[in-house]
Amino acid sequence: MQMPDDMILSVEGLRVGFGRGAATVTALRDVSFTLGRGRTLALVGESGSGKSVTSLALMGLLPPSGRILSGRLNFRGRDGTVTDLTRLGAAGYRRLRGPGLSMIFQEPMSSLNPLFTIGDQIGEMLLLHEDVTAAERNRRVIEMLELVEIPGAAARAKTYPHELSGGMRQRVMIAMGLICNPDLLIADEPTTALDVTIQAQILDLMRRLQKELGMSILFITHDMGVVAEMADYVAVMYAGAVVEQAGVMDLFDHTRHPYTRGLLASIPRDDLAADERLVPIPGAVPSLTALPPGCAFAPRCSHAQPECRQPVALEKKAQGHLSACIFDFAGAA
Repeated sequence: MQMPDDMILSVEGLRVGFGRGAATVTALRDVSFTLGRGRTLALVGESGSGKSVTSLALMGLLPPSGRILSGRLNFRGRDGTVTDLTRLGAAGYRRLRGPGLSMIFQEPMSSLNPLFTIGDQIGEMLLLHEDVTAAERNRRVIEMLELVEIPGAAARAKTYPHELSGGMRQRVMIAMGLICNPDLLIADEPTTALDVTIQAQILDLMRRLQKELGMSILFITHDMGVVAEMADYVAVMYAGAVVEQAGVMDLFDHTRHPYTRGLLASIPRDDLAADERLVPIPGAVPSLTALPPGCAFAPRCSHAQPECRQPVALEKKAQGHLSACIFDFAGAA
């Protein structure tokens, strides 16, 4: 497979469905994006836009009712070999998860096993993927807990998840995800349940670890403030499709899709005047079983025209900037 040397991931025309036969519901519609080695791509959108389904498809963790209908998920491993993840079986994915792909889930309390110590849970990754002694495993676990800035790491390794705060549990999840030094870390809204101070600490930690370990990050969020702080590139998703994609500063300075403009307009600002109000996006994300014809965002869009009822492809509007809209706002008011 042809893939630029500086790319670690290329998603091409990914379609994911749930159900079987005529009852199949398409949850992802021709999702495409790329991620460079050592860079961060943010997947952004409201709940129900398809962000988490995309991550589960990449990890080979779709539920039994879900399956990849078409597309390619090209991943470049440490040896330079490019693999289409859609062709991997269960055994191939088990070998890849950990050293190749790793994931931090949204809610650590439901992702950690309450019956085992955090040291045992982190060390299990080494049991699965590396041939190390028990002493070496314990040493690596403590080192990783220290790396994610958990105080008293040796003692904390013997504790259970319920004995830790939310921020500490999230750090444990990061340690678990990084113990095998993955090439690509998928972080699915890892700071959603945390207060602002702890969120800032976790984001700072992830940026530092990315720089030290040289990994790539696929960061899934609905928080545009986090996007500005973490991402190099952004792919905005709506109703199972990418509607805009650009470099992070280009996206904020030259927003080209009405949906992205709506997301940015609804962000709370420090400079909001007393008589000003946030501008919410009206309506809700449509049901995947009843998508409108053409542009899925058209029923909520103040700029919609009759021609928006026709299919709209993700097209290049400027260098490195794609948008799925018949208009090109380019940051206009």
